[in-house]
Amino acid sequence: MIEGPYYVLVLLGVLGTGLVAGVFCGFSTFVMRGLASLPPAQGVAAMNAINRAALAPAFMLVFAGPAVLCAMIAVVTFVVWPDDGKVELLLGSGLYLFGSFGLTAMANVPRNEALARLDPGTSEAVSYWPVYVREWTLWNHVRTVASAAAAVVYVLALS
Repeated sequence: MIEGPYYVLVLLGVLGTGLVAGVFCGFSTFVMRGLASLPPAQGVAAMNAINRAALAPAFMLVFAGPAVLCAMIAVVTFVVWPDDGKVELLLGSGLYLFGSFGLTAMANVPRNEALARLDPGTSEAVSYWPVYVREWTLWNHVRTVASAAAAVVYVLALS
């Protein structure tokens, strides 16, 4: 059984990865659908505004905080190498660090940057918008599942 400060660290990992899964799920299930229903120029402008707002410290703490926790959990797991839950702890850390945090950097952020370079009213933006929505949302689904799976696997490590 995981105990003491290590237990608290993993519990915070569950909460953090679960919170991010919820944010991503909201985007996948209704935010992107709502934005996609707008005329392309409005959708591009709205998504660019959302992407700028996401750089605020509050969201960055919600998103990057669990990455720090997951890295700490992985390091502590390698150092302590507990009898119980080591596979789950390493798997949960990997799911979030690679499937959520890393995937964001590799798939979603480049698309956000490409969208930000476009003037919402141009024909280029209008033609890119449906591609952006489809591809960004697909990768967001993966991030949602990876973040939720990390939370579930961490819970299994605690049981």
